[in-house]
Amino acid sequence: MKIGLNATCLNNRPSGARQRFGGIYGNLIKSMPNDEFVVYEPSDCRVGDWFDDAPNVTVRRTPIPSEGRAHKFLSGLLYWKTALSNERLDIFEGFNLPLIKAPTGKTLLTIHDVRGIRSELSVLERTIFKLALKNSIARADHIITVSETMKQEILDFFPSASISVIYNGLDTAEFANVTTTELKMVRLKYGLPENFVLAVGHLERRKNYLQLIDAMGKLRDRGCSCSLLIIGNDSGDRKLIEERIEATRLSGTVIFLTGLSDLDVRCIYKLCSLFVFPSSYEGFGIPILEAMAAEQPMVLSDLPVFREITQNQGIYFPHNDEEAMASAIEKALTSTSERARLVSYGKERVQAFSFQRLSGQFNNLYNSLVP
Repeated sequence: MKIGLNATCLNNRPSGARQRFGGIYGNLIKSMPNDEFVVYEPSDCRVGDWFDDAPNVTVRRTPIPSEGRAHKFLSGLLYWKTALSNERLDIFEGFNLPLIKAPTGKTLLTIHDVRGIRSELSVLERTIFKLALKNSIARADHIITVSETMKQEILDFFPSASISVIYNGLDTAEFANVTTTELKMVRLKYGLPENFVLAVGHLERRKNYLQLIDAMGKLRDRGCSCSLLIIGNDSGDRKLIEERIEATRLSGTVIFLTGLSDLDVRCIYKLCSLFVFPSSYEGFGIPILEAMAAEQPMVLSDLPVFREITQNQGIYFPHNDEEAMASAIEKALTSTSERARLVSYGKERVQAFSFQRLSGQFNNLYNSLVP
């Protein structure tokens, strides 16, 4: 079998899509040594290097940048038709819109979420995204998405879509192998307090950090004060968040960190007192898996996908209710029995998201599509 992977949307910026691609497909390539993989990498990132010179991988460096919609589209017009006609692929998988359709074999499309049709965007943005999504789903032979919740959301808009669910994953050994020395070095490096609540995600509206800041203010007013550490790049909301911090009189107790190494992030997960995920919208939620692997308790906004990942075994709060958020955080910080229950559950549950297991699901899917 000859499998093409359109990785031109990926780069070295931390993201769930990058983690999924490297973890699942890295294992998949190793588990299918007799099949050929062709990785189409962008002009600005050596994606092929992520696969350690696997003998069954051929890398095609494209002129297509990983970012910039107009540039990507124009570069692709001049590239894909010739490139794909020369390959004779059995499977061609894409990870972004608009879909590139291969002239041979089956074309697959992975969809992480459909937030482009949500109401906080302009009418024009939603219209363009919906058209691109509808066209791409109609042209794809099969859709892959990351949760049952996401599958239903897609089917609500496109009832005839052919969809498989394959979760995102995690290498739990990376967390288990963190040493005491590394933990001490990271605490010293960033001057981390003894106790802090951790949130992970880029600084954008759907991550709901403004509500989280308000909830931390209410906790302080109740006498349950704790520092908050946010790991994430600024995606447009940092100024608003900083203004809310000042208005809530939390300056000095909220820490922002960005540009961290993977090891630093793993250490910070293991050093925190509690992980909180206050998002108003997600297609999955890889930080939930990371907190589980780090053996930390967590509190989550009451999203269907979060309940799916945690099988209704977590502590949840309405994302738009800072009082409920504060109460959930306080409960998870102060209840020894609840903390132990959450940690015990997470250690067991995270095993379901191993890259090896998920790559096996991809292998089965490919073989079902290409007899």
